Amino acid sequence: MRIRDMLLLMIGALIGTAAAANASQVSRETDIVNLRLGERVLVDDGSCPAGQIKEIAGAKLGPTGVVPARKCISRTGPKR
Repeated sequence: MRIRDMLLLMIGALIGTAAAANASQVSRETDIVNLRLGERVLVDDGSCPAGQIKEIAGAKLGPTGVVPARKCISRTGPKR
């Protein structure tokens, strides 16, 4: 049982690390190059209201490549 618990703990840590590394932050939207499908990038350009930051996500695949979706989200993230 201890080996199984240790393995589950390691898998959980890897998943948590991958999720945190998935969202990067830039200061301008033009700094984003080669946005991939499902990738999320935070843009701190001051275009969103106080306490929020712009999130650019690779939403869908279009004829010219990945189509980005833009929205303002809370800087602190979702409440858990």
